[in-house]
Amino acid sequence: MKIHTILSPQLFPLFASDVVGKQVLVIDILRATTSMVVMLENGATSVRPVAGVDEAMALKQGQAGLLIAGERNGYKVEGFDFGNSPQEFTKERVEGESLVITTTNGTQAISLSLAASHIWVGGFLNMTALVEAICGVGDEVFLFCAGWKGHVNMEDTLFAGAVAQALVNKGWVIGDDASRAAMALWGQAQGDLHGFLAEASHVQRFQSMHAESDLDVCLQMNTSSKAVLYENGVLVAIPS
Repeated sequence: MKIHTILSPQLFPLFASDVVGKQVLVIDILRATTSMVVMLENGATSVRPVAGVDEAMALKQGQAGLLIAGERNGYKVEGFDFGNSPQEFTKERVEGESLVITTTNGTQAISLSLAASHIWVGGFLNMTALVEAICGVGDEVFLFCAGWKGHVNMEDTLFAGAVAQALVNKGWVIGDDASRAAMALWGQAQGDLHGFLAEASHVQRFQSMHAESDLDVCLQMNTSSKAVLYENGVLVAIPS
């Protein structure tokens, strides 16, 4: 089984035909795919990622009690119930609730991946569960970094490298130089993720937003045992 890495949505057209019928892992560490896992971990009954703000608002208007979450340029969308901080999605606020989420990068990457057989989402907090789920399917996988507005970013690439290394340890084969580069980056960073990411663009953006505490949540390792799969338009936790 081969591992491929797509470092940016701008590169996705090069892989569009290759991902058809294959596994894709969508990665948006800061913060969308992390927040999606937290929502389900804390008892949300339904989480639906959508690409557009207007679509999220229309869904809310059409379904009583639906909660909508999302950001543009890192900031909560006006009129939404939540932004995109994983710290917002506490058990008290989301247990038993149905949510919709739209973000600048992560939900866009999901929408690009719809031809895949399996679309996984997550981050460091459910990495082991994701690796086991990917191995359970057994087909080649594309690690799709959502990046930032089409650009490569450090944190998504690091996580792709961590997943690639974990899969190689289980006998998988690296399929491209992007995966090799991501693994090399992970090899340098894994002893001190916070320190390695201190100069990363998105981390500096967090500092300007006074959202540094989100970084601590997003870099926690294996606090969730759930793999998250996008299926029939919603996210499903495995095991439920």
